[in-house]
Amino acid sequence: MRRTVFNEDHEAFRETLRAFIEAEVVPVYDEWFAAGQAPRDFYYKLGELGVFGINVPEEFGGAGLETHKFEAIQYEETARAGVSFGGSGVHVLLALPYIKMLATDEQKKRYLPKFVSGEEMWAIAMTEPGTGSDLAGMKSTARLSEDGTHYVLNGAKTFITGGVHADKVIVCARTAAPTAEDRRFGISLFAVDTKSEGYSVGRKLDKLGLKTSDTAELAFVDVKVPVEDLLGEENKGFYYLGANLPSERWGIAFGAYAQAKAAVRFAQQYVQERTVFGKPVAAFQNTKFELAACQAEVDAAEAVADRALEALDAGELTAAEAASAKLFCTEVAHRVIDRCLQLHGGYGYMNEYPIARLYADNRVNRIYGGTSEVMKMIIAKNMGL
Repeated sequence: MRRTVFNEDHEAFRETLRAFIEAEVVPVYDEWFAAGQAPRDFYYKLGELGVFGINVPEEFGGAGLETHKFEAIQYEETARAGVSFGGSGVHVLLALPYIKMLATDEQKKRYLPKFVSGEEMWAIAMTEPGTGSDLAGMKSTARLSEDGTHYVLNGAKTFITGGVHADKVIVCARTAAPTAEDRRFGISLFAVDTKSEGYSVGRKLDKLGLKTSDTAELAFVDVKVPVEDLLGEENKGFYYLGANLPSERWGIAFGAYAQAKAAVRFAQQYVQERTVFGKPVAAFQNTKFELAACQAEVDAAEAVADRALEALDAGELTAAEAASAKLFCTEVAHRVIDRCLQLHGGYGYMNEYPIARLYADNRVNRIYGGTSEVMKMIIAKNMGL
């Protein structure tokens, strides 16, 4: 099907990015996989390439564009090559929207130039041990000092992607108790310097998939956070978090679609090269039917992902639409990648084949950013149910 979502500028960026991936990532990706993370200096290369600055205003060193289409191409090209850019995804997709939405001009001058260059990598810390998706139940606290110059941060976070390499972390913490009418009240957001005394990185978590993404536990013991690093207003953090959920869920949806598309590509190549009973696996009718069915599902997911992308760029993507896109695309990816792995036979279970890594990486898409069950609740509520 002919796509209309990308123009010549986007395709030129695709060519540049594809060449970069082939030169800088593919040759060393097995080393990253074994190490469980991408090297920190790789992020400087992404900064030099301009990946981090596309949506950053020009006065802070960025390109000044207001679009997610270049991010979409990054999803497609990394999936196509069977690689990832480590934990850097949260830097742009999750952290940047909060900086742009909440930071003062003074804060942007401090934060964004180093954000663009990769000199300071950002992560966001929401989830806590025992709370999961219930962000209103978080226990981390940030108390204003008596002299009013800083907050004292205490608590712990888990499942923090990019947490090992991060130089700045947007930490969600309670600055006031919840009210009887609203248990979400009292959460605030802070830009925390990871070099601060009392800040520590705990375990680098051993995940089923996303092996090159550094995911960690964080702990805060009397960490002093200057009042100048409060993002937005006190006690309104939960509502800020909700405002960015549609873009986060679009990113997961589009990434899942891109993985499904890549899986079909890997399977198609494999069955044409692999010979069984004296003929290519691709020659069997079952193979043709399986891949045809997978391609049809990918076509549908592409249409949903593209439609959500256009709505997001137009500022019109609703919470229910984002939930629907995430639910559909992640479920499609689950089915397609599983069937494409099956076509690889025993080799599909080996990590040296990208389909095996895709299978493991894909599983979290139906969990993070809100589980599939939460997405169904959002959609049902929007239907008046």
